[in-house]
Amino acid sequence: MQHFKTIIDYCTAIGIGAPRHPHFDIRSFEDNMGKVIPQMPPFRHEFYSIAIKADGGGKAITGHHADFPKGVTVFFNSPFQILSWDIVPNWSGFYIMISQDFLASSHHFDRLLDDYPFLKIDESIPFEISANDLPEILSIYQRIQEEYVSDNADKFAFIQVYLLDLLNHIKRLFTRNVDSTTASEQIRTADLKLLSRFQKLIKTSFYPEAKLETFANLHSPTYYAQLLSIHPNHLNAVVKSITGKTALNHIHNHILKLAKSELIQTNNSVKEIAYSLHFESPNNFSSFFKKNTGITPLTYRKGNVEGEGVEVSNC
Repeated sequence: MQHFKTIIDYCTAIGIGAPRHPHFDIRSFEDNMGKVIPQMPPFRHEFYSIAIKADGGGKAITGHHADFPKGVTVFFNSPFQILSWDIVPNWSGFYIMISQDFLASSHHFDRLLDDYPFLKIDESIPFEISANDLPEILSIYQRIQEEYVSDNADKFAFIQVYLLDLLNHIKRLFTRNVDSTTASEQIRTADLKLLSRFQKLIKTSFYPEAKLETFANLHSPTYYAQLLSIHPNHLNAVVKSITGKTALNHIHNHILKLAKSELIQTNNSVKEIAYSLHFESPNNFSSFFKKNTGITPLTYRKGNVEGEGVEVSNC
């Protein structure tokens, strides 16, 4: 399955020109028709997309929602969703693509997934709206596009405000047109999947053979939030709401488990263990260990291996 990390990669793959900005793009379906690949097999990407189909045939599939509405349809995609489409080349409307870097650059979007939870639904729900609501939505897209193609130095300040306006309108329409029970269940499912992905990332990031990003700080929730394409505050809120513990608690607990296992089961020095767990120095590791257990790493090792024939190494 293809996986597109950037908006640029995605645009190239589906047959349309590169975006004007690497982290934000807006297109009209009319401009793409005749250029875009009409049949796209399942794929994933790592950004948000918010679209409105005003008219046209065929369908786009997000998650398991194969019954794409035939009328005026709003649909949106979150990072890592499985998507595909089979469209007739006569669509009209707009879509916006927004990277996590773009969202992180503005305080306006610090609470994006808390304020607009429909965006985090892993299997987002396309929904049909009344034709009477179409002009207002289209006008917002058009204002965004006019700013986007302009030479105004402050255009993204306006685009951010217009984007919030669009999100608020879509939130109202989503509430009006999507069954609340269904939406709540899917939002809860999305939160559980996020927790699962976070916990898996913590484990795999500490594997000795793990390939880490250049900005990797395995002790920081911000690092995992970046990998998950969400704001750190949202990650922490979801993790704490489900488990009662913060994201940082989960990271520290995993590091402690690994540290204790190495101290008991290996002859590695405290220095070696410290660097294998990505501490900046052995002293930092010892301070962390004592803060969380009340004893030093060597005291822990001696207390657990005494009489078992395991040689105790000095750091």
